[in-house]
Amino acid sequence: MTDTPLLEVDDLAVEFRIGGRAQRAVSGVSFTLERGRTLGVVGESGCGKSVTSLAIMRLVPQPPGHYAGGAIRFGGTDLLSLPEREMRRLRGGRIGMIFQEPMTSLNPVYTCGDQIVESLRVHSGLDRRAARERAVELLDLVGLPSPKSRVDDYPHQLSGGQRQRVMIALALANDPDLLIADEPTTALDVTIQAQILDLMGDLRDRTGAAVLLVTHDLGVVAQTCEDVVVMYAGRIVEKAPTGALFADPQHPYTIGLMAAVPRIDAGVARLATIPGSVPPPWARIAGCRFASRCPLASERCRTEDPPLRALAPGHAVACWHAPIEEAA
Repeated sequence: MTDTPLLEVDDLAVEFRIGGRAQRAVSGVSFTLERGRTLGVVGESGCGKSVTSLAIMRLVPQPPGHYAGGAIRFGGTDLLSLPEREMRRLRGGRIGMIFQEPMTSLNPVYTCGDQIVESLRVHSGLDRRAARERAVELLDLVGLPSPKSRVDDYPHQLSGGQRQRVMIALALANDPDLLIADEPTTALDVTIQAQILDLMGDLRDRTGAAVLLVTHDLGVVAQTCEDVVVMYAGRIVEKAPTGALFADPQHPYTIGLMAAVPRIDAGVARLATIPGSVPPPWARIAGCRFASRCPLASERCRTEDPPLRALAPGHAVACWHAPIEEAA
């Protein structure tokens, strides 16, 4: 087995030009993902999580989007320089993606089964009959009721949660080497959520696939991920093994996220909140982008952008005040 990580994102920057003004949605994002591991990417809405996942799939619309810098390597191959024909072979084959909005990701004029069948025939070379049988198996695997009959339903005939299960079946169809899951359990009840997370874990364990899980749910991260990347305003502010992050978070934003998680032993105590709001993408900020919301912010924080620096093996943080002893 090669020592090369399956996925390497190196100093990625993505901009959107809107109204004649360039807005930086992702800036300087770097991480690696090894085979057989799950990496969680967490943060508030608008922090750049979904843009990062779409960038890896090379699905950022151009225009208005633009890859402003960096590299994305999959198995050592730079995806940003790959011809579109070869990229299409990877999408749905070696790289599967569960999109956040299944209604806009599934084709409304084809049945759910036909969309899975098409992917199986293109990437796995199955004939139509075998592909249809496999489609039914996949729909049953993700918990869709009456899969033999629902395989012929159109997306609009299904509920939001059912469409999400179809999207998951489509992403898993060809046993991908890399599965990117963008909020995969948002529309599902807790029972089905647990089943889907188990299903993704089973795929990883069975095939050695890597999973990139984009979520706002720290409970899901604690349950499924070996490593975590915390993003804020388009940048990585902390990354660490999951156990280390939960035991000793070091960025004030990460600490705030942890404090906002409901606790069973907290009784009726009011949940902690992070004051203020995420700065807009077009805001020009000289220092730390979290400084306006940070209880530890100093003059240096407002004028100098902190680099991501290592505190311990595998644990890095972008904060001038780290290490933060109170976080222990």
